[in-house]
Amino acid sequence: MSPQLTIGQVAERTGVATSALRYWEALGLIASVRTTGNQRRYERPTIRRVSFIRAAQRVGLSLDEIKEALATLPDSRTPTAHDWSRLSTAWRARLDEQIRRIELLRDRLDECIGCGCLSLETCALNNPGDEFAAAGPGPHRLDP
Repeated sequence: MSPQLTIGQVAERTGVATSALRYWEALGLIASVRTTGNQRRYERPTIRRVSFIRAAQRVGLSLDEIKEALATLPDSRTPTAHDWSRLSTAWRARLDEQIRRIELLRDRLDECIGCGCLSLETCALNNPGDEFAAAGPGPHRLDP
């Protein structure tokens, strides 16, 4: 088995489009080396990084947050379980807040979306005189 993978092999193994892999490489989330023919080759640990990026995106983390976290991992070796544990511990509060917001949205979605109003009947009670308009755009009752 070759120690390096082509972009197509990484895409096949991870389910991520080659265009996304090139974009993530341009952002510095993953890295490749070039062959003499200027083709990308990825080290096998890239599969873990790509899987991590996909999982983090699925829970709502931005590429900037992901990049910041990946920057704490070692470049000179494959990350260990301890490295991943440290990273996940650092994200715990951020993920807990994301969970809280999702639960709040789920529980209020049928009555109010935090005033960017879906409920004409209860809006007069939840947001009399459209007082949330003064706070600017967005769902203020759902934001901390």
